[in-house]
Amino acid sequence: MTGGMRWCSGWQEESCFAIGAGTDVANLFISIKRTQLLLATEEWLLAGLACSWGESMSSGGVGGGSLGAGLPYHKFVSFALEETRLRTTLTPHPSQEKFKSIKPNDDNTVFNALSFSAPKIRLLRSLTIEKKNSYQVLDFAAFSEPEYDLPIFCANVFTTHAQSIVVLDLNPLYDTTVHKDYKDKYYRSIMPLVHKYNELLPWGGKITSESLKFFSPIVIWTIFESTEHNHHVWLELMDQAIKENNKATIARNQEEQHKYLTWRAEKDPGYPLLKKLIGESRAEDLVMEFLFEGVNTLGTKSFLDYFPEYARDDGSVNKKRSMIGKSFETRPWDANGEFIGDAEAQ
Repeated sequence: MTGGMRWCSGWQEESCFAIGAGTDVANLFISIKRTQLLLATEEWLLAGLACSWGESMSSGGVGGGSLGAGLPYHKFVSFALEETRLRTTLTPHPSQEKFKSIKPNDDNTVFNALSFSAPKIRLLRSLTIEKKNSYQVLDFAAFSEPEYDLPIFCANVFTTHAQSIVVLDLNPLYDTTVHKDYKDKYYRSIMPLVHKYNELLPWGGKITSESLKFFSPIVIWTIFESTEHNHHVWLELMDQAIKENNKATIARNQEEQHKYLTWRAEKDPGYPLLKKLIGESRAEDLVMEFLFEGVNTLGTKSFLDYFPEYARDDGSVNKKRSMIGKSFETRPWDANGEFIGDAEAQ
């Protein structure tokens, strides 16, 4: 596809999925509307995408139209924060003061970083990046306090005039292929989401098992779709979450969250772009102290402590993105959320 860019959001592999904009996008919007897959809270997002596509058509955009290229992601962030405030009290997180006014080296690029905490939420943070007439990035996540074993809400979107690449998920704190009780606790009741979106939102392409352990059976890895609804689901889970009092369980939850943060901080595919926009030092601070805040405070284990298979002979970390594991061309879970990847692996 010409005129586009490539971005691996979350833990996507090098063969990233891209969708061309144009008539097919308009047909997708119509199909979504007719099948009523969007709830009332998602109507704004659908309208915004359609409007964005229409504006690009009238202005002669790349490929005859664009998917979300004119839709400011900060509006989704505002929506998500408003929804969260209906259920809990948000307090600015200490990291917000340091990063809210971060300035990129490029005058045509705008950063917007926000972070909050709440009684059950250790960190709710968002980063939006918009480069004029080029691309937009949304990186939104919510992490619970260690007293709760809630999944980690994750929304990663990268949009240009030619393509949109998305990962939306409730990332499991515990590997659902191993911890069946955890899968049943948080995903059994929301598996119908997969049935709704599977046909319209096809699997985005190859992904390896080394990354898969951080995805849930309901992950949407495809084009830009109902981010707002997924956040609503996470808020429902938060409302129902019961505080854990067992110190051993709390410590285990904390270690699992630290393991997740350690992986994400080391493997963050957006780091090269951040380094280009704000410099290496500030990019490292943003990754370690904002996007994955807690990697330096929730535990002391290193990346190689958690993932020794990445150790090189000299003791350094092997930086290769996809060095182990089978690859999966299609969704490796069945309709009930059972892992069937062993039969589907390439």
